[in-house]
Amino acid sequence: MTGFFAILDDIAALMDDVAIMSKVAAKKTAGVLGDDLAVGAEKGSSFASSREIPVLWAITKGSFLNKLIILPFAFLLSAFAPQFIVPILLIGGVYLSYEGVEKIIHTFFHKEVKHDSIHMSTNKEDILNEEKAKIKSTIVTDFILSVEIIMIALGTVTDQPLLKQIMVVSIIAILATVGVYGIVALMVRMDDTGFKLVKMAKGKPKFIKSTLVVFGKGLVWTLPKLIQLLAVIGTIAMLLVGGGMFVHNIHQVHEFFHALPIIITELIVGLIVGLITYFIVEGFKKIKKSFSK
Repeated sequence: MTGFFAILDDIAALMDDVAIMSKVAAKKTAGVLGDDLAVGAEKGSSFASSREIPVLWAITKGSFLNKLIILPFAFLLSAFAPQFIVPILLIGGVYLSYEGVEKIIHTFFHKEVKHDSIHMSTNKEDILNEEKAKIKSTIVTDFILSVEIIMIALGTVTDQPLLKQIMVVSIIAILATVGVYGIVALMVRMDDTGFKLVKMAKGKPKFIKSTLVVFGKGLVWTLPKLIQLLAVIGTIAMLLVGGGMFVHNIHQVHEFFHALPIIITELIVGLIVGLITYFIVEGFKKIKKSFSK
């Protein structure tokens, strides 16, 4: 009997440790999760109202599949080649920094009229094909962000036994998908909920009618603003997380900026890495273009 309670005590201690480490890992991955949320909200809101939930469900299933592909690879890497974790994190840091800088540059210097709506064609087959293409694109983006989320989470528990690593990283992976796409599903229905409230207001007493109309119109107005805000937050988060990969994994970088607050350091490093990568990528594009002429 004593042995049974000892086992229970060990399990409780293990779960406490996992909960604490999961909390730390969640904080570390918050930036990428913010970007994932911004991307999901932007993609999910561009579909016809009747298709938003089915499309998000398809993306969610794709996201779960992404995690199932990445997780075994991550655990094998941790077990047999942990020395590659930091280089992978740094590569991810370069990617996130580049994406953040590219968004900023395109926002301020390459403003274009976007025709991103799924309603461009009235042909049902064209709409379905475009829908499938957008779902595939979103799942590919999710795969890249999922790699970062899982590797960052893994990086916080590399000094722990493999069982704890598996538990913590798996929890973060599940929360990343359920949390992100659950919130996105609620967000993309805000405008429809708003329209329904406005319709419900007809025939109601004056006070109730005005309340429903104001609240309904508020939801409709809020959705695009919220998506824009998330896009800004996601961009800043990418720079912070990307820069943080270098600040926290390269001692010399941390020492060079030691006098500055860590959040400022991460942002500066993210911008520097992103700008360097951006100009390198643009240079390669120009070289490739010149050879193709």
